Amino acid sequence: MHQAGDLILLSACAWRLRAPLSASSYGVLWQAESCPGGVPAALKLVNTQQMALALPPQRACWTRSAAAEIAFLRGLQPWDRRHIVGLRDSGTHLGQPALALELLDGDLARHLDAVQARGDAIPLALALDWTAQVNGALARVHQYGWRHLDLKPSNLLLADGGATLKLADFGTARALADRAPHPYTGTAAWQAPEQFFAQDDGVYRTDARADYFALGALLYRLVSGAQLRYAVACADAYRAHGQGGAARLRALHGGAMSPTLGEDEALLFERRVLQACPLTNRASAGAGRDGAPALLLSLLRTLLAPRPEARPRHALEISRLLARVNDAMAPVHLRSAA
Repeated sequence: MHQAGDLILLSACAWRLRAPLSASSYGVLWQAESCPGGVPAALKLVNTQQMALALPPQRACWTRSAAAEIAFLRGLQPWDRRHIVGLRDSGTHLGQPALALELLDGDLARHLDAVQARGDAIPLALALDWTAQVNGALARVHQYGWRHLDLKPSNLLLADGGATLKLADFGTARALADRAPHPYTGTAAWQAPEQFFAQDDGVYRTDARADYFALGALLYRLVSGAQLRYAVACADAYRAHGQGGAARLRALHGGAMSPTLGEDEALLFERRVLQACPLTNRASAGAGRDGAPALLLSLLRTLLAPRPEARPRHALEISRLLARVNDAMAPVHLRSAA
């Protein structure tokens, strides 16, 4: 059991624990500082209490996940830290992998909860910028030959006073070259259908496009202020029945999968985009396929396509669509001048 004041010796230096930040099924996160120097960091350690209760296969899985995260972060270049959390130090503690990450301003999930509690909304321009940043982070992850498989607000960390998002938690990442079926991984409320609903042989087959589905779910959450009904249903089913929840949910829909984006949700999303358009631009923004609401809704539908082959093939497609949306959002006089 760790407590404030403990010293954790890693490869580069010792780190003094200051205060607990969060905990998950297999990890605990502490605010810490280097000794000497006082450099702040978020120290990620294996949850020894949970490790002691877990069966050997689960313990081995947690250890592999932590080691894989360290390996991925060690392979990044300094410029990759623009939208991916930076690794300050790593090593072992109590025989388990441990890592010190740059300390940022909290996670997006808590920020969104606070915004909603105030009755506010995320400005559309910021929502689009954040989406572009996360898309850029996924591009780097995929370029290095991995898929993240657990993109969600709690794994996106805020920096620069909220202007910047950085992708974190790579314990679920799998190599893109590994096309073999794999066990269940990720978080039900943010999973693509192929990641939540097992194949007939009880395994899961994913690729980079599973990350793009999660990006679409994030875009919907940022713009509409709500979570997808499909995502809520998956989360509820998993909470009640574990991995068996997918089969129960499919049975409720007569063997079919529930729609990933309801028509009423699409209308809400489009309306929120239209409301955010400049007053001088609303008439043209809402008219035709080149208006910002229609363009952004088209991107959302593509990201949330039930089948992976209907989603974007790579991040460049997404960035080009976002650029078209931003151009359509520009005031009419600026577009006319261009």
